[in-house]
Amino acid sequence: MTKPVKFKQMLAALRRSLEAVPEHRRGKNIQYSIADAGLSAFAVFFTQSPSFLAFQKRMKKQQGRDNAKSLFGVEKIPSDAQTRNLLDPVAPDAVREPFWDVYRLLQASGHLDRYRVIGTHLVSMDGTWYFTSETIHCPHCTVYEHPDRTLYAHLVMAAMLSAPGLPHVLPLEPEFIVPQDGHEKQDCEQQAIKRWVKRNARRFEPWSVTVLADDLHSHQPLCEVLLENKMHFILTCKPESHPTLYQEVESLADVPGAHETHMVRRWQGNHYEQWRYHWVAHVPLRTGDDTLYVNWLELTVVREDTGEQIYYNAWVTSHELTVKTVEEVGDAGRARWKVENEGFNVLKNQGYAFEHNFGHGDRHLSTVLLTMLFLAFLFHSVLHLTCPLYAALREAIGTRRDFFGHVRALTCYLYFPSWDDMLAFMADKQEVGSV
Repeated sequence: MTKPVKFKQMLAALRRSLEAVPEHRRGKNIQYSIADAGLSAFAVFFTQSPSFLAFQKRMKKQQGRDNAKSLFGVEKIPSDAQTRNLLDPVAPDAVREPFWDVYRLLQASGHLDRYRVIGTHLVSMDGTWYFTSETIHCPHCTVYEHPDRTLYAHLVMAAMLSAPGLPHVLPLEPEFIVPQDGHEKQDCEQQAIKRWVKRNARRFEPWSVTVLADDLHSHQPLCEVLLENKMHFILTCKPESHPTLYQEVESLADVPGAHETHMVRRWQGNHYEQWRYHWVAHVPLRTGDDTLYVNWLELTVVREDTGEQIYYNAWVTSHELTVKTVEEVGDAGRARWKVENEGFNVLKNQGYAFEHNFGHGDRHLSTVLLTMLFLAFLFHSVLHLTCPLYAALREAIGTRRDFFGHVRALTCYLYFPSWDDMLAFMADKQEVGSV
């Protein structure tokens, strides 16, 4: 039996981390706490309302109470400038632990059982830009020199728990792509994903995770890091970037039993599709005596009535491939796209303003604010996954934008003692009952 993961449990995890941040200010001007600054920033991302704090200050003045305190635990609301000044020196690793606190809550409540595929949890990883400018920059920017201009950017490697057939991705702590101490070259996605794995492998049981990534990461250095840290992998594998592997696959064409195939018909509501699996075991990932041997899987999906090819991909994997496993491995490989479709697409286009510059700062502001945004996205996903009343309200109201439009309007004018009280009020007005 699964149990709801409550908003107050998740918020308590964030507060614990913020209260543990060392005081970086000197002198006696410490009217506002770092925890209040962090919770204030989080409240803006959670409500998807840039004006949320301004309305709560007005409510406090008029009514003597406000939703910033009752819903998010903010004792004193700092100004936008004060919030930025307080958070700029705070490194994003100070607020990594809430992701894992929520992960443990999901694990204890039984909700992660639905995310188990091939006996593991799938962690989809991909990088993206979230800030660019030709003028604003800091020591943590990645610099792109062009003939006619210099571009400064911030990039992040996102890690999201996903599963075939499930609509929600659950973000884990992000890894920021920033210049590293002691390295002359700029940071890159390949190094960021290795850091994430080395730092977080201890959080999982051995061989309980399968990392999904695109062809950029489908090379021996990352595969070795994953195996050393007892993690499986399913990585996109293209012919142009893996000539040795594909030459070996081709050379084994006449070897009895080397190539195996499996075909499945799947009904799609108005037509059949043929899902054709083709695999070869134990092929070299690259040239050289020290090459790693992997298993290669190819999937082609063809619409049966027209013969149209509607999907093709190929992967290398550490998982054993048999007639019994190839369908599940193929479905897992396809789930890599969820980090983009249900992750980045939602963050960039459905109210989170992922690529908006909420504040760049001189040190860590940009990264710590994006971490707060990821946490807000995680809290929303967990509530939708585990709270029947929240899910029913989302369905009744419609889009994510519309739901948070209601939240913005309500919190501007009405005081709610808690998040649960606000949900109950919305459910009553929408005539929605918990399931």
